[in-house]
Amino acid sequence: MSHQQSDSVLIPLTADEALVLFEFLQRFSSTDELTIEDQSEQRALWNLCCLFEKHLSVPFDANYTEILRAAQNRLRDEC
Repeated sequence: MSHQQSDSVLIPLTADEALVLFEFLQRFSSTDELTIEDQSEQRALWNLCCLFEKHLSVPFDANYTEILRAAQNRLRDEC
């Protein structure tokens, strides 16, 4: 399987998970600090991690580190 920039993954979230994660990420964007302020944020992140494990096969690929580095390079802001 090719791991190009155009690949997409659809992760289903409940409305509650989406709202809690939005607030968590918005707070990080505003403060530049990643902090859990409510247990619901931790639960939403755990749920998201479980969904990634369910929908992604790449973390189990023998070339995972190389694939991850390439993805990081594609996502970084250009300097």
